[in-house]
Amino acid sequence: MPSSLPSLRALPALLAALPLAAAAPAWYHPSSSPFHALFQRQSAIPPVGSDAWLALYPQAGGTPTSIPQSWTDAFNTAVAAGLIPNISVSNLNGGYPTYADGTGTDPDICSFTYVCNATTDLNNPPDGVIALAFDDGPTPVSDDLYDFLSAHNQHATHFMIGINILWNSAQFTHAFNTNQDHIAVHTWSHPYMTTLTNAQVLAELGWTVQIIHDSTGGLLPAFWRPPYGDVDNRVRAIAQHVFGLKTVTWNQDSADWSITTGYTTLPAVEAQLNAWVSGSKSPGLEILEHELTNDTIGAFMNAYPEMVSNGWQIKPVPEAYGFPWYQNADNSTSPVQFTAGVASPVPSLTSGSSTPPVSSSSSSSAAAGGSSAAGGGTFTASGSASGSKSSPSAGGSSGSAAASGAAHLPIVGASALLGALALAVTAFL
Repeated sequence: MPSSLPSLRALPALLAALPLAAAAPAWYHPSSSPFHALFQRQSAIPPVGSDAWLALYPQAGGTPTSIPQSWTDAFNTAVAAGLIPNISVSNLNGGYPTYADGTGTDPDICSFTYVCNATTDLNNPPDGVIALAFDDGPTPVSDDLYDFLSAHNQHATHFMIGINILWNSAQFTHAFNTNQDHIAVHTWSHPYMTTLTNAQVLAELGWTVQIIHDSTGGLLPAFWRPPYGDVDNRVRAIAQHVFGLKTVTWNQDSADWSITTGYTTLPAVEAQLNAWVSGSKSPGLEILEHELTNDTIGAFMNAYPEMVSNGWQIKPVPEAYGFPWYQNADNSTSPVQFTAGVASPVPSLTSGSSTPPVSSSSSSSAAAGGSSAAGGGTFTASGSASGSKSSPSAGGSSGSAAASGAAHLPIVGASALLGALALAVTAFL
């Protein structure tokens, strides 16, 4: 190297002086983003599946009992803005939520269990489109599904349970890293969400968003599906106005979850799937399916050729409805960059009654939803859906040790940094 060239010891200073603003969105959310305080990307997340990674998240089963103060603050801000309706916490009666201040069919409550859909719910894709999604993963049998999808160049949405991600990290990295599939929220422990206090709802959604965000290089989920289809306007509003999550339900229930209970059989599920995909294409299909067992996966695999031969457009949930995959990225491989407006939805209606604020960072001691729903609906009820009540599938951990799935996720935006480095090196040559 000619002696007239600058010393390589000057390289760090030169790199620091380079205009790297273009690379910043791949790593950070700007201060104007509503998620800047909620989910700040750590400088170095441990490898997914490692002991250090496991230690970042709640270990016990059930709803986590603590939440960051920033989530509580965001909730209280939404309450102060009138965005969270004051609806009582429900009690289950034979698997159906009951309310002290009304019924599930009341427009102000709008429980999907009673086939009430909010206008903000996603459950009827456009004509000719199948919104392909699977609930309750990742599980030890999920690899067979992921291999099948990959072999057919088919992407899907996976509504994942947070605790299942924690204990089945190898399958998680298979879905996200290898298949580059779409990852969405199915709560932390798969509870009936309308039976939870406000802070417990925050914990179930927030910790699942957190583990997905940390384990995908900073992607922020944009969609969630309520376990058992148990959602009302209070839970919808918390999901939307605190975490920016769109609620996804369904218009057909395959009942695949009930094969193991003896309620139905694999041939019966396959026959029903084939009937739907060979029938009318208006509206499109949002079928409730699961990656729970070899039978639930097998039912889909056997029906998939019929979906293709009947000319359906088969897409992950966001593509089916015309949305980006994440709140800060178009898909699982594009750079992470905040999309203005996506995470700041406006209410469909003005909330009337007052919702108590959450005053503690502990979800076990937080205030319940309140006692009156009068005028409190932030979502407008719409017509009935053909979907039935969701599965009583277990939401606990299953199977493989997380440590066996240790893997480094790809660092989105690394190409921008490498480009800057190349420019710096070129300056010396």
